[in-house]
Amino acid sequence: MLFSSHQPRWLQVLLTEKFFNACIIHEDAKKNEKNIYCLDCCISICPHCLSPHSSHRLLQIRRYVYHDVIRLDDATKLMDCSFVQSYITNSAKVIFINQRPQTRQFRGSGNFCSTCDRSLQDPYLFCSLSCKINYLLRTEDGLSKFLFECNFLPLPEAGLDDGLVTPDSVLEPSGSTKTSSGSGGYGEVWCRAVACTATTEIVKKKRSSLTVCRPTCPPASEVSGSLINRRKKTPHRAPLY
Repeated sequence: MLFSSHQPRWLQVLLTEKFFNACIIHEDAKKNEKNIYCLDCCISICPHCLSPHSSHRLLQIRRYVYHDVIRLDDATKLMDCSFVQSYITNSAKVIFINQRPQTRQFRGSGNFCSTCDRSLQDPYLFCSLSCKINYLLRTEDGLSKFLFECNFLPLPEAGLDDGLVTPDSVLEPSGSTKTSSGSGGYGEVWCRAVACTATTEIVKKKRSSLTVCRPTCPPASEVSGSLINRRKKTPHRAPLY
């Protein structure tokens, strides 16, 4: 994880904080997992700690298969999330906060995360929020162009849930044809497109490198034609002795 003076404190803590641990203050209470992040205090809190933070900017953290995710709608209020691959779960789009460990290292032809080489759908370039931030810290002069001023960030109006995605709620890429509640595909990821000029340049560089590295294959008609011609030939049998 890269750290920089150009990176605000709330973002540094968000990318390193351990969520869903039991709250020490309310250790005897039910549902005391720390699944809320207070941007003003830069701490994680549980639902029983909400009262002193009621006027603060609050971000609910959700979890899928032991990895922390946040709603895309909330994330786009804080920063430019274009080209971060999103998923649909519980009728809402979410993105992973941190890079997920890979079970195997394999890089064939296709689209990959610009930071960790995880396989992605087109046209995404980053598998998580942290991967995009790390890339920008290496290639751009700070994050000021990608961060937005957000003075009000409440918890979801539907009420606070436990943030856990049930086993029946399967994450699926938002670019797929199967979506929930009329959710669109990639078009909705383009939030605040005016502030995405630098990210667009990243895409151009990435696309040009992919074009060079991607292997070429003969057309399907040539392959099938060669197979047909081979079948028409007289089969060669081994001589009988």
